[in-house]
Amino acid sequence: MNDSHIWKKTKFYSALERNNLELPNKAVFVGGDAFPLATYSLKPYSRHEGVERKQKIFNYRLSRARRIIENAFGIIASRFRVYRKPISVSLDKTDSIIKATCALHNWLRTNRIYINTPELVDEEDFSSGTIRNGSWRSIPTAGVDELMTPLSSNNYSRNAKDLRDRYADYFVGPGKVSWQDRMIA
Repeated sequence: MNDSHIWKKTKFYSALERNNLELPNKAVFVGGDAFPLATYSLKPYSRHEGVERKQKIFNYRLSRARRIIENAFGIIASRFRVYRKPISVSLDKTDSIIKATCALHNWLRTNRIYINTPELVDEEDFSSGTIRNGSWRSIPTAGVDELMTPLSSNNYSRNAKDLRDRYADYFVGPGKVSWQDRMIA
């Protein structure tokens, strides 16, 4: 089965589609190109078409949010090797592994046994408009990148497109930050 078919068979997807997750009002998930655009999941504007300034700003701000998530995963993967390759166990055991490593990570941090160095995570230089990749990104992985294939086409609802456009308007309007234009130049 392809990733899209598997995604649509998950309980999580069904709960999202039925709006049964009791998420905060107007909550959205931050996704990349591999995920569908939906009213609950934002993805970047396509880079294959002419991208306007507003869309570039949106893509940057979405990317910035995704980097936080990627850094969190990178920190865990740098500490626990199980995340450096596809996990080949049942879903129940996978859930247990994730919960155990998160609990261990938090315990190590609480007891100051394992402290992250600043070089471990990505860093933005707002004055120069550059992003320095964290050292976790150079950790070798075995087959993890190959698992990330696009889940859907660009068949999304008008509501999802309108929602993304409203976020884009917000990011160039009341939600503007002073450095964002330097970061897309």
